[in-house]
Amino acid sequence: MKDTGNSVAMPLVAAMLQYKHEDVYPLHTPGHKGGRGMERLLRQELGGSVAMDVSLMSELDDIHEPETYIKAGQDLAAQTYGSDACFWAVNGTSQAIHAMLLTALNPGERLLLPRNAHRSVAGGLVLGGIEAVYLEPEYCEEFGLQLQVTPPTVAQALAADSAIKAVLLTSPNYYGVAADVRAIADICHERGAVLLVDEAHGPHLGFSDLLPPSALQCGADACAQSTHKILGAMTQCSMLHVQGARLDLQRAADVMSILTTTSPNYLLMGSLDAARAQVQAHGKEMAETAVAAAAKLRKLCSSFTGLKVLTEADCSGLRLDSTKVTVNFAAWGYTGVEVGDAFRAARVAVELVDAQNVLFLVTYADNTADYDAALQRIEAVLKKLEQHKRPPLQAEKVGRVPVTTSQMTLREVFFRSKVSVPLLEAEGCVCAEQVSFYPPGIPVLLPGEVITREIIAYCVAMKALGLPVSGPADSSLTQIRIVK
Repeated sequence: MKDTGNSVAMPLVAAMLQYKHEDVYPLHTPGHKGGRGMERLLRQELGGSVAMDVSLMSELDDIHEPETYIKAGQDLAAQTYGSDACFWAVNGTSQAIHAMLLTALNPGERLLLPRNAHRSVAGGLVLGGIEAVYLEPEYCEEFGLQLQVTPPTVAQALAADSAIKAVLLTSPNYYGVAADVRAIADICHERGAVLLVDEAHGPHLGFSDLLPPSALQCGADACAQSTHKILGAMTQCSMLHVQGARLDLQRAADVMSILTTTSPNYLLMGSLDAARAQVQAHGKEMAETAVAAAAKLRKLCSSFTGLKVLTEADCSGLRLDSTKVTVNFAAWGYTGVEVGDAFRAARVAVELVDAQNVLFLVTYADNTADYDAALQRIEAVLKKLEQHKRPPLQAEKVGRVPVTTSQMTLREVFFRSKVSVPLLEAEGCVCAEQVSFYPPGIPVLLPGEVITREIIAYCVAMKALGLPVSGPADSSLTQIRIVK
């Protein structure tokens, strides 16, 4: 982490406040005119912030051609994280991931991609006409979840296919498991490939040794971070960082401009500016607060016999972001869906549920009396569930995602005619849409892949567990689209 001194300047926020205080009458968009015309209840709830919901103003800089306040904010973010350039993404981390891919790869070039990549990566493959070569990550049987691809697996794949131009990792993954990014970066660079990292769940990394190192610290050429997921930015706010000479910074800027709305929301951009200032000034303290808060929850869950809490010892030697608290309920006979519903009934909303696990996301903000009260409600739910334990879940009912093969690229499928057929009759067909159970949004099927009997059975089992499906036109997954 580069030394950023004690400066906590927020150049864009300061400019927005100055504009608000000047009380300029807006004969321009947006139509609500500083909140004057907004529906009363919404305006009342939003308060004074609505006056800063302004259009693209010359006084406030332009994200497409940043020269003043936005440029200064992005430069400060680059200094804080140690990159050569930072680009604000107001269309979420999906935009930043798409930009990484379109910056690093030309149409027809190959990307080495773990099979548990987030569904947003598929959109970048379609947009860029990029061909994916998939790797299977390591699997943790005890928790029924995928971990990370290993350096030897990446090295073997690159040695076998010299046409691969880039590697994309998801690190840390949804469960907080970080890849050995440093070793994989060295392997990529030795082979002439660039390393891209979907670091959506890691904008807080690199500020404390209590957490895994950041992707940039480990030598990644670019990373996409969800500033809104872990830090203090508003939902939809993310950052793209680029470092080194392997990627063209001007091309990255051009791609980000193509992918960014021409009507960016200044409240979103201002929250990125403020979140950066906060972590710049207090990053170490924030990380330590989050780890301490998560430790309280870990201790509580571990006190119940039969519950398993994911630790680094379960991660095959990989680092774990301990602020992600994954609790396995298989021994008690409950699915994650059932437990998540029980918590929600007790006014506690969890980050993720899957077939066996519940995932709690803890941050620096969980340092309040409200959090302690939520822990008491969690304890009450756990005691009630413990009193009504069932026979343990059978492994075959919650197994890993079956492996299949690809017959067409995502872009080829995108432009082909499609037809819907019953899922139960789709064996042997080429899938024409993405099928994920969300969260975590890891695709079970991607367009172009062959639908197998095992995948059909897996989808039926996940539906029976109550996991929500994402991607198909038919959200019930009774029907599935195939290539005509």
